[in-house]
Amino acid sequence: MEYVNLKGARVPVLGLGTWQLSGAQCADVVRAGLDLGYRHIDTAQAYNNEEEVGVALAGSGVARDDIFLTTKVWYERIAPGELQRSVDESLTKLRTDHVDLLLIHWPNAKIPLGDSLKALAEVKAQGKARHIGVSNFTVALLKEAVEVHGVDLACDQVEYHPFLSQRPVLDFLRSHEMFLTAYSPIARGEAATHPTLMRIGEAHGKSAVQVTLRWLLDQANVVAIPKASGEKHLKSNFEIFDFKLTDAERAEIDALTGNRRLINPGWAPAWDAA
Repeated sequence: MEYVNLKGARVPVLGLGTWQLSGAQCADVVRAGLDLGYRHIDTAQAYNNEEEVGVALAGSGVARDDIFLTTKVWYERIAPGELQRSVDESLTKLRTDHVDLLLIHWPNAKIPLGDSLKALAEVKAQGKARHIGVSNFTVALLKEAVEVHGVDLACDQVEYHPFLSQRPVLDFLRSHEMFLTAYSPIARGEAATHPTLMRIGEAHGKSAVQVTLRWLLDQANVVAIPKASGEKHLKSNFEIFDFKLTDAERAEIDALTGNRRLINPGWAPAWDAA
């Protein structure tokens, strides 16, 4: 495993995303992932699977301190008081007294950002979150959080894959010693059949998905959390640490980046230009 080491956090660069996993399948996948060597698990209140993740963690036999666990507070619950109550609910479901990273899942223009960040910082001060951050924040929102409100954030979790540039966000995060967590890193499966990625994969005896993950993790301050629905994909996603892309191959993939955004709900902020 490779790691991002920033602000006292040692984050496995490859995590297991659990979005759209539920019930017994979620618990089974998380448990199988831990058995294979995954040590970074990502969930959220809105996924409605924190309880299953907690069951898997408790029964895994892996020491809690060896797991980097992330959850997120839903954007409708980030007001002071409500945010803290929400975190307590998550900790109960996850069967732990802390998470390693706690994120605001989406910004909410109806709730003052400073108030939400203050509540988030209080949770950290209470030891219920070792690190705090945000998700789906633009550069403007990151600037407000860090430069206006002075909150020490660890990361921004955003959609990031070869077809969506996140250069403005990445530049800001790197300049503030923060990391980017890439969700939907294989573009909901689109990367799996892209001709360029498939051709590069053939040269290494790897799949297009493995090439995509390797491209992401070759970038400074980038972590990826692909979802896997079973052991086959868990294993395949994990087998990316035994090869390297050439400079020319990375440049080819870089040239694919554009503005192909797949996650854009009605409550999303005004995104940065590519």
